[in-house]
Amino acid sequence: MATMSEIEKSAKDLAAARDALKSKMQTLEDEILAAKKKHLPGIRKSVEAAAGRHQELFDAVAESEELFGRPKSVIFHGIRVGYQKAKGEIVWEDTSQVIRLIKKNLPEQTDALIKVTETPIKPALQQLSVADLKKIGVTLTETGDEVVIRPTDSEIDKLINVLLKDEELKNMPACR
Repeated sequence: MATMSEIEKSAKDLAAARDALKSKMQTLEDEILAAKKKHLPGIRKSVEAAAGRHQELFDAVAESEELFGRPKSVIFHGIRVGYQKAKGEIVWEDTSQVIRLIKKNLPEQTDALIKVTETPIKPALQQLSVADLKKIGVTLTETGDEVVIRPTDSEIDKLINVLLKDEELKNMPACR
């Protein structure tokens, strides 16, 4: 069994390792930000240029509908241009009215056309007592004590934790 002094030293070592990792992560974030600042103006210009060319092509195709009878579209330089059947969009204003009219006019199709969802709400259930949970057939698991190792500082720790979990997943043996 470890002594409290040994556990304190292990915690100190972990804190030092996390500080080193945090420093490297901050360096990475700073370099990413610098790269974004450097390249963003050029990217914006390219986006504007591409949007302008897209609009020019759109206008040219729209003005030349007669060229796209058969075939309705062609591919030039990896870009398909022309016409296609629009998919359309189903919209309604009043969901309850649509449901009521489906039930009235298409009663045999209500199961296929109406989605009914009933599911327990976990955050609300967590507010109930153990006795009430037992009454409704819900079991509360893993409520005993567990080892906790949790940093008490910044948001960057969340990213560090994600990276550590990714590293743990990489080191797990593959399931076969």
